[in-house]
Amino acid sequence: MSTGVETGDQAGLDWLKWLVVVVLVGGGIFGNWYYQDESLLLRVGGLVALGAAALMMAAQTQKGGAAWTLMKDARSEIRRVVWPTRDEVLQTTLIVLVLVLVFALILWLLDSGLSWLVSTVIG
Repeated sequence: MSTGVETGDQAGLDWLKWLVVVVLVGGGIFGNWYYQDESLLLRVGGLVALGAAALMMAAQTQKGGAAWTLMKDARSEIRRVVWPTRDEVLQTTLIVLVLVLVFALILWLLDSGLSWLVSTVIG
């Protein structure tokens, strides 16, 4: 039975993997700056390739694996959410719009009344 704590070479090499991730990201930033005169399509392709390599390397670490597991669990939770129907969304949106208009009217009347009162007092 696994306790979730890794020992041995895997956990000891995490720092090296994170170093590779940092070098890949830094290389992508530097390369994008250095090759700024080249085609945008080529630079974006290079950044996507380096970003994918950095993500794959980060996923091989202990914390990266935990983050990947968290994302998979979050995706399964999103699938279980009961989303509102189109009618429910429409009704809620209309209620919000009506209430905004009502409160805007109330505030306008209050502002007009106070303006009239102040102009009457000041003369």
